[in-house]
Amino acid sequence: MTTTQGETPTDAAADPATGVEVLDLDRAHVFHSWSAQRTLTPLPIARTEGTAVWDYDGRRYLDFSSQLVYTNVGHQHPRVVAAIQEQAGRMCTIAPQHANDVRGQAAQRITARTPAGLDWVFFTSTGAEAVENAIRMARLHTGRRKIISTYRSYHGNTAAAIVATGDPRRWPNDVGIAGHVHVFGPFPYRSPFWSADDAEECERALSHLRQVIEFEGPETVAAILLESVPGTAGVIPPPPGFLDGVRQLCDEFGILWIADEVMAGFGRTGSWFAFQHWGAVPDLISFAKGVNSGYVPLGGVILSQAVYESFLDRPYPGGSTYSGHPLACAAAVATLDAMEEEGMIEHARKLGEDVVRPGLQELADRHPVVGQVRGLGMFWALDLVRDRSSRQMLVPYNASGAANAPMAELAAACRRRGLLAITSQNRLHLVPPCNVSVDELTEALGAVDDALGEIDHYYTGAP
Repeated sequence: MTTTQGETPTDAAADPATGVEVLDLDRAHVFHSWSAQRTLTPLPIARTEGTAVWDYDGRRYLDFSSQLVYTNVGHQHPRVVAAIQEQAGRMCTIAPQHANDVRGQAAQRITARTPAGLDWVFFTSTGAEAVENAIRMARLHTGRRKIISTYRSYHGNTAAAIVATGDPRRWPNDVGIAGHVHVFGPFPYRSPFWSADDAEECERALSHLRQVIEFEGPETVAAILLESVPGTAGVIPPPPGFLDGVRQLCDEFGILWIADEVMAGFGRTGSWFAFQHWGAVPDLISFAKGVNSGYVPLGGVILSQAVYESFLDRPYPGGSTYSGHPLACAAAVATLDAMEEEGMIEHARKLGEDVVRPGLQELADRHPVVGQVRGLGMFWALDLVRDRSSRQMLVPYNASGAANAPMAELAAACRRRGLLAITSQNRLHLVPPCNVSVDELTEALGAVDDALGEIDHYYTGAP
């Protein structure tokens, strides 16, 4: 049994006393990532199903965070759960030096969705490891050292991946790794190039990138690492022509293009891979998250033929104990088959355009605090402002404590209305599973409408 917003909890799993025990145990022994530990009060989750999660008080929350943007087929998809159970019954684990059926099947399912020539998969456990290995492959293939990435980016928490990252999480970790260069990527709404439109933003961003390559020395640059659609930085689809321009620059200077599809891949944008919206083809693709909806940790790198052939006669100096773990690969096979057969990619693309985009734009029309709506498929962000004309952000860059109060209030307001969303900097991110229903989208849009009403008073500009 489920509950609806505002009702007294009636879920059969309601068990408040156990919820208290779960929280107490967590606070006694668990060290949380990216957090000051003293004031944490994580929400204890009792169970999950579909597009919702329930706490121990029996309260239901629509999960429009997809946790950390990875439950692309929702929670407890029966086909994926059954695949993990079946695999566990016959072979829970095997070391990566052995061939196993589901690892080959997972690699085949993944490369069947990539452009021709991207036919090999190196498996990892996480997206950060995927990026780390893609960088290593690029350096070894080219014999060059430098990696160019953008300031508005997140690539993971391992050594090279965190230095390639462009957001403030890099700052305390930015030591000991040489050869990383950051550039400004295109962002028409907050253009670093004073562009008037998307076309001008594309042209100026590519000119800037070319100049950086030339000043760094093209012969020193191994790869350009880009999130196809920057996610954590604000769901920023690139302007038309930008990725094609990156491809041309890479070809001109002998540089590899690494497409980071960890967050945007496997249906999130309404395409198997986000870069496929624009047509240009990368040399390496890092992935994780949506490949098996995070049911068992899995990531990897998809290699082009040229990079693959670099290691035909020399060993690749990298590996992982859990590379291609059978339980994770079984979950990937079931996830990708379910997405294909249930039409989730088309569903996400259609509902993104027909329901989410107009629904969020209506909210922007009603709430002046919404400066811009951005997104594709089931990958959306509201850029929140104090003044639409100046585009002053609702909270300062990297705000914390009292300075971040408006965003903390918004997150709490959403949660009170039974909605889990993501707040990042001055943005509200809405990223439901790709098989979300129209009714669930409508319910969530109503919750966001009410929640925005609680922070509209922070708006100081003209209506």
